[in-house]
Amino acid sequence: MGIVYITGKVNGPLGSEEVEFLVDSGATYSLLPESVWKQIGLKPKREMTFSLADGSKIIRRVSECHIALPEDETHTPVILGQPEDQALLGMITLENMGLVLNPFTRQLQPMRLILA
Repeated sequence: MGIVYITGKVNGPLGSEEVEFLVDSGATYSLLPESVWKQIGLKPKREMTFSLADGSKIIRRVSECHIALPEDETHTPVILGQPEDQALLGMITLENMGLVLNPFTRQLQPMRLILA
């Protein structure tokens, strides 16, 4: 699968920022780099432990914000990243919008929703 980026807008108590997200189908939560979450005024709500691809674990602070993409918008949890971290768009955010990443076209598309 190739690398997929999408531009979105994040909103917090102090304003909004346009962000280029790497769509990461392996990430549960979305992540904002430190410069972005500080600029829009996010504050940590809790700490969580995350496993990385190499099996190591890290502890990161988590908050919440509003994210708008061309396809939809939602309120979502976000990891408060470090200065060197890349903005990631994780599955919880995409699922909240009813979107999935199509691995063949590398585009976001509506997910098949089942009410059962």
